Amino acid sequence: MVSKLFFTTPQLTWVDKLRNALALGTSPIVRGLIDYEGAMRTIRALDSVSFQDWFIGHGGSQESIRRMWNPIAYALGFIDCESISARCMLTIFMMFASKTEASKLNLLKGSPHRWLTGPILDYIQKRGAKLHLRHRVKAVHYEEGESPKVTSLTLSTPEGERNVEADVYLAACDVPGIQRLIPDAWRKHEQFDAIHRLEAVPVATVQLRYDGWVTELAEGEAAEERRTNLSNPTGLNNLLYTADADFSCFADLALASPEDYRKSGEGSLLQCVLTPGDPWIPKSVNDIVTHTDAQVRKLFPSSEHLILTWSNVVKLAQSLYREAPGMEPYRPDQTTPVSNFFLAGSYTRQDYIDSMEGATMSGHLAAAAILGLPAKLATNIAVA
Repeated sequence: MVSKLFFTTPQLTWVDKLRNALALGTSPIVRGLIDYEGAMRTIRALDSVSFQDWFIGHGGSQESIRRMWNPIAYALGFIDCESISARCMLTIFMMFASKTEASKLNLLKGSPHRWLTGPILDYIQKRGAKLHLRHRVKAVHYEEGESPKVTSLTLSTPEGERNVEADVYLAACDVPGIQRLIPDAWRKHEQFDAIHRLEAVPVATVQLRYDGWVTELAEGEAAEERRTNLSNPTGLNNLLYTADADFSCFADLALASPEDYRKSGEGSLLQCVLTPGDPWIPKSVNDIVTHTDAQVRKLFPSSEHLILTWSNVVKLAQSLYREAPGMEPYRPDQTTPVSNFFLAGSYTRQDYIDSMEGATMSGHLAAAAILGLPAKLATNIAVA
């Protein structure tokens, strides 16, 4: 499927397509089809090299970087091919090429709370656990010695401070969260000090609701009727990429996630991820919406007469950790020098990127470390 995409895309000339084939054909991915672990060792060793340097060095073209690979890198890590590690990009290609259960692209049927985090929370609560969203860790108390251990946590709660004791402590955080949580005294340990070398990247996500179907590409009177017929959704039902806008990755959620985002009497709900996010964090919501709406209409000229009826902007100054070349050694293992303190989160060391899948994988690894068992990741037999 991937090779067909490379050779049929109108984004590249035949020269660029052939140079693409040369770069990927000489990559560790080919070896990975028969020797996955051997290929992954080679890929891990490429962490200090940017994907752009690796790709150009293996015969790929700069135009392929600009038209195809930069949008993919922006979607994966919110940074471009010059800034992202070759290990990161090649790991993803390796997963899709060799693991059939990893090569199916889907979007949630609706909102993440209803279809992802909600069911997870139900699963946890049915087993006696509780989620306290307004309980913040104020202090980590610990014993020093040959085998340091956490003795308790002081939590700030709506009812006042509370002390909590446990046998094992698992910190499932993002990069800014774990950097705030770790006591300064622990930075004498190399693993904890290295965490402070990790950086998070900014991102801005824009949602735009229209009174018709933006991604209906056909022209003519019949197409215009389909575009404005709100009772019959039409357009591109998939995750979309572009090299011609500041949002490299976007989707019409009214089509792709209809259970919660398709509304009676309303049209497309485009969700656009602005990457890199650095220039957008200081800008006003109105400026971001106006700019994004203009680029949507430039990408889909047939939507020029549709009316923007609603918008929303979410800006995160710190989101994913920056998958820059040379950063892999600073990603921590799930076990730590503190015997009963464990780490989870997609920034921790696992063979995936900072993502939902990476977070899930880190959770499996952390649970296995706590239980003293080998990690076993499930196979999805539905797509295997």
